[in-house]
Amino acid sequence: MALTQVTPAAHADPRPATLEAWQQSTSARLDADASLSDVTALPSGDVWAVGQQQIWDVWKNRGTVRHWSDGRWSEVSLRDPTGAGNLRGVAATSASDVWAVGDGHDGLPYLAHGDAGGLDRIRPQGLRAGDWLGGVDARPGRVVTVGNRDDSWLILTGQNGKWSVDSSPLDQEGKTKEKGALYGVSNGFAVGDTGREPLIMHLSGGAWKPMPVPDLPGGYLRDIQVDGPKRALAVGGVYRADGTVDPLVLSWNGKRWQRQKLPGTGSRLYGVTGDGKGRFWISGYDPSRANEPFMMRCEKRECEIIRGGAAKGKDSVRLQAVTYLAGKGAVWAVGHAVDARERYTDVVESFGPKLPSSKDS
Repeated sequence: MALTQVTPAAHADPRPATLEAWQQSTSARLDADASLSDVTALPSGDVWAVGQQQIWDVWKNRGTVRHWSDGRWSEVSLRDPTGAGNLRGVAATSASDVWAVGDGHDGLPYLAHGDAGGLDRIRPQGLRAGDWLGGVDARPGRVVTVGNRDDSWLILTGQNGKWSVDSSPLDQEGKTKEKGALYGVSNGFAVGDTGREPLIMHLSGGAWKPMPVPDLPGGYLRDIQVDGPKRALAVGGVYRADGTVDPLVLSWNGKRWQRQKLPGTGSRLYGVTGDGKGRFWISGYDPSRANEPFMMRCEKRECEIIRGGAAKGKDSVRLQAVTYLAGKGAVWAVGHAVDARERYTDVVESFGPKLPSSKDS
C-alpha cells in the first residue's frame, strides 16, 4: 500500500533575523487509520489536502478530499457512487478549479475535478485498467498528471477539454524502451525513477523527453518544485547496498541538474515546495528521531534541518507533502503519525516566522 509519495538563485530578500519555527501540530480530523498524501495552497489562503481513511479495512478504505477555509477543515464530497481509493495528488489554480488523482475502486485510475462544493470524476479516453496515477500539476486551462503503465512512465495531459496520453515508445518486440514510473510533476518537469536510477522528464518542443541527470545507481525522485526557468529542486533518495537510504536533492540552474550537499542525516524525503524567490522547504521523516516532525529548508545551495516537538503517544511521524502559503509566509506539511499499535492518525504541521514571546514584547 503506497503511503509515501508517493514532495536556486540567490534570494532577493534579506535572511530573516528569526528563522522559521514549528508553530502548531493539528489534524484534518479524518476517520480512524487515516493519512494525508498531498497538499496545495492558493494565494487566498485556501488549502486543499487529499489522502485516505480506514487504511487497513479493504471494504471501508476510501479516498478523501479536505478543504481549509475560514479557520477550519471541511470534507469535500466526491460525487461518484463508486468512490475513490487512495488519493495521492492534489492541485488547484483557483477555488473553482481543483484536481485530485489516485486509485479508483473499479481498478481504474481516479481523476476528479471540481470545487469546495464537490468533485466529479473525470474519465479521460486513453486510460485503462492497470494504469497508476500519483502526481498532478494544474495551470489555468491545463492539467498534467503522471504515473506508470506497464513498467513504464505515463503522462496524461488535459487541455481545452481534450486529453492526450504519453508513455514510453515500444521496441520491435513490443516491449517498452524506457522503463520507470513518475511520481511528481511541476511546470513542465516530471520526476521518478527507472527502477535503477533517477528519472526526470521535461516538456520540450511539445514532447516529453528524458533529461541528463547525475549518475546515481539506486536513486529515485518523489517530488519536484519548479519556481522558474533557472530554479527548481527535486527530492528523493538513493538506496544503498545494505538497504538503507541516503536523502537526495537535485537542483536545476537552467542548464543542468546537480546533486545538492545536505546536512548529515539518514532522512527520507517526500515532498518539496518553494516561495518563488529561491527558498525551498522539504518534508520527510528521520528514522533516528522518528516521532519528531522533520523538515529541511534550502536556500542559496545550503540546507538546514528543522524539527518539530516529539509527538506524544506516537512512534513515528511522516510528512508526505508540503505547501507554501504565500499570503501568510507560512509552510504547511501533511502526512500521518503511527502509534505503538500501528494505528494511523493524519497530521497537519505548520510553521513560519518565529512568534515573539512575552519576554520580547
